[in-house]
Amino acid sequence: MAAEKQRTIGLAMDYSSSSKAATRWVASNLVKPGDRIILIHVLPKGADASHKGLWKSTGSPLIPLLEFMEMNVQARYGVNPDKEVLEILQDESKSKQVEVLAKIYWGDAREKLCEAVDDLKVDSVVLGCRGLGPLKRALLGSVSNYVVNNATCPVTVVRGPA
Repeated sequence: MAAEKQRTIGLAMDYSSSSKAATRWVASNLVKPGDRIILIHVLPKGADASHKGLWKSTGSPLIPLLEFMEMNVQARYGVNPDKEVLEILQDESKSKQVEVLAKIYWGDAREKLCEAVDDLKVDSVVLGCRGLGPLKRALLGSVSNYVVNNATCPVTVVRGPA
């Protein structure tokens, strides 16, 4: 019997309650020993980051979880991670030998998440859903709806707490 190939799971991350729920769902239902999880952050175009100019179109380099947990690295990229999310991922990393990496993009979340799917060659992507009402969704556009309809891999949408 051939060994299963390492799967790469993209986890869209904005540290909202819905992306925290998506993290828990990935840990409980999807990730297997030997998999790789890539946290995909998309910051608004105007977000300041000292090295953004270098990676405006391609996103940051892949950042290993332990390095990403360092305050100076978070400050350098302009992200403010949720401690609970990082702890869940660190537990998965240790208990299941899962490689966890982070990548930061700048721009429109809908477009950048779909670009990330191709760029990172993820086997599937998981994202939270804020549960906007029909009017807000029509005005703001739903990131999850866009990704479901445009990503080139399977997409799982996890509804956040009500």
